[in-house]
Amino acid sequence: MKRGLIARPALLAPAGLALLLLVLAWLPGGVELTVTPVKGGPPLWAATLSPGERFTIHYYHSVENAPIWEEHSVDAQGHIYIEEERYLKFGAGMGRMPGVGRMVMKGPYEAIVDMHMPTGNFVLRVGSPGVDHTIIWRGTRTNLSRIAPHQAVRFQARPVSLLYRLWRRLVPHPAAPQPTPQ
Repeated sequence: MKRGLIARPALLAPAGLALLLLVLAWLPGGVELTVTPVKGGPPLWAATLSPGERFTIHYYHSVENAPIWEEHSVDAQGHIYIEEERYLKFGAGMGRMPGVGRMVMKGPYEAIVDMHMPTGNFVLRVGSPGVDHTIIWRGTRTNLSRIAPHQAVRFQARPVSLLYRLWRRLVPHPAAPQPTPQ
């Protein structure tokens, strides 16, 4: 009789762990955003974002050499939106789109805010060093122009489970952004 009572807890622990892992695999854990060369290859940048969290693409306009910031967000389903554009002045191809956002001044910069315009997964043609296409996220800066100049890269997002998010905290993605040195 004693032996049966001892065997049950020994069986319950693995079953409880399996159940916990199943629940963690089922619960939403955010969205993984990756930047991958269109021609193929491993991601150049990868991070897990919370729904609604933003990331910024900063660069210098190729014609006017003026700084531009494009702020994007992701939702829980992995859709990407452009939320804000900020620049010193209207440049070639810059400016307000009728019915999208509103114009405000942010210091010396003109900005289109409250855009929330879906872009979905998108392709960016990375400029050369000097254009400095840079991803800014959670205090990190990854300069794509240094690692993939003149390449087309795809920004894509996909929902991930809480188990995957926890796994990536323990074992970061090889393309995870590194803290920016001060």
